[in-house]
Amino acid sequence: MTHHPTAPRGPLDRVDRYRDTLPRRIGRAEDFGALTLFVREDGGRPLHARPTRGWRGRPVTAADVAAVRARQRELGVPESFEWVHESAPGLRPAVEEAGLPVTPCPLLILPEEAPTPPLADLIPPGVQVVTLAPDAPWLPSAVATAYLSFAHLGTQVGDVGPADLPEAQTRHAPETALMARRIREGSTTLVAAVEDGVAVSSGLLPGVVDGITEICAVATLPAARRRGLALAVTAALIHEARTREAHTIFLGATDPQVARVYTRLGFRLTATALET
Repeated sequence: MTHHPTAPRGPLDRVDRYRDTLPRRIGRAEDFGALTLFVREDGGRPLHARPTRGWRGRPVTAADVAAVRARQRELGVPESFEWVHESAPGLRPAVEEAGLPVTPCPLLILPEEAPTPPLADLIPPGVQVVTLAPDAPWLPSAVATAYLSFAHLGTQVGDVGPADLPEAQTRHAPETALMARRIREGSTTLVAAVEDGVAVSSGLLPGVVDGITEICAVATLPAARRRGLALAVTAALIHEARTREAHTIFLGATDPQVARVYTRLGFRLTATALET
């Protein structure tokens, strides 16, 4: 495996280790030589395939990708691959040759020496930023907000707002129950920005592995965007991560415009995350 010449090898190697270890906590790994497929076993959203960590065999090929895709179809899960380009530069050509489109996303890492953002200065008036307990009344809306937000990607203010939450909460009740279980078990930390009794922005830590964690699924209802809510949620997640003794904190942004928002908290663009 090679690394980007301008990217710090240490942090990227820790990101790679995290992305290999965390899926094994919630699923099983199937060996495809240069590739590893993770299969979920806890009832959550399907997992993905990625480069086999530490692989020193022949370069990955389109045939390898096709073999994993065939297994994913057999299992009835999405033909999904996720990896960091700088850690496995040979995978993108193989995936594209196999016929899958690839989406690049900025990957940012918070330097260990970066200060923890002052959360109180970032919370808009009338908003409460809360780390949710499994029985928190805002948990259903926090989960629903994430799904509504990712169904309407972007940073522009939109029409989807709190009035759309009740139907989404009903639709995503199974996901809310799974989230409550993970919070209860201590494997997930969920933070929400609450306004007028509902969560209008949320984000999570899926777990800390050897002092490494990822900030995931930071999302804001379209009608509540451009108010700094995602920034406040992310700042709270940084605090939670460091409380849990995480020294390496990273995240993937959906696009360069979103990535620039996170640099305001000290994150640095380090690499490119790729996914299908």
